[in-house]
Amino acid sequence: MLEFSHKPVMLEECMQGLALKAGGVYFDGTVGGGGHSYEILKRTAPNGRLIATDLDDEAIQAASARLQPFEGRFTIYKSNYKEFERVFSEAGVEKIDGALLDFGISSHQIDDEERGFSYRMASAPLDMRMDQTAPLTAEIVLNTYSEERIAKILKTYGEETFAKQIARNVVKARAEKPLKTSGEFAEIIQKSIPAKFRYGAPCERKSFQALRVEVNGELDGLYELVISLTRRLKKGGRIAILTFQSLEDRIVKEAFRELQSPCTCPPSFPVCVCGKKQEIEIINRKPITASEEELRENSRSKCAKLRIAEKI
Repeated sequence: MLEFSHKPVMLEECMQGLALKAGGVYFDGTVGGGGHSYEILKRTAPNGRLIATDLDDEAIQAASARLQPFEGRFTIYKSNYKEFERVFSEAGVEKIDGALLDFGISSHQIDDEERGFSYRMASAPLDMRMDQTAPLTAEIVLNTYSEERIAKILKTYGEETFAKQIARNVVKARAEKPLKTSGEFAEIIQKSIPAKFRYGAPCERKSFQALRVEVNGELDGLYELVISLTRRLKKGGRIAILTFQSLEDRIVKEAFRELQSPCTCPPSFPVCVCGKKQEIEIINRKPITASEEELRENSRSKCAKLRIAEKI
């Protein structure tokens, strides 16, 4: 097993975006290796409090060790960040001063062959679970879902142009023998995409992303999560969200827009009857991206987009 390691993306931008203050209560919904959480606790000394969640047991273990200097000021729950209501209840917290969500997959998860997240590891099992106790794996998806359902997943979650061809070839291949490894799936993708479209970004990336999203239900309820979590902020509190794919970023952008929009009544109405009021101020109209220096040091920050909003 690899030692858990993960370089936090846009660390300084996230910390500045959260406008951290001493003694505040903060939520890190995806603690990972604890990089962002460490800085939150460090910069909210001496009595800032952190509530964090993650589904990965190895991440929780690594983060707990890394955050030991702040013992007594943090609690990490094995939970999906979408279940923050229950977590807050257990932690005895009603409102928070800030929230950070990092939807990226950790370097450790990508590099650990046993997890099956990378298309570069041919012998890796088709797993892809963030929570390794969860029942659904990539192997189950590819070997049991219908051709139509696989195609829809690849098209919707991966925005894959050749989704139908890939799904068709998956079904053909599994009829001969069940798919077991990442290499087998990668080979099917390569065979399904015309040669002239295989250049540039790795042709497997979109389909592997789509499969991971399906296995972990990453986009399910994401819009509602952003709305409800933002409403748990104190006045002046901030939420910072890091996304790594266009679908995630689009959902966050739409949720922020909804929260920022005031009255929706037609201009002809003499008075407001909808009762809707502006709830946030969007801090950055366009998403913040990684600096040239960070891109040189951490290529995995290339796709990252950071959006920040403040509760009013």
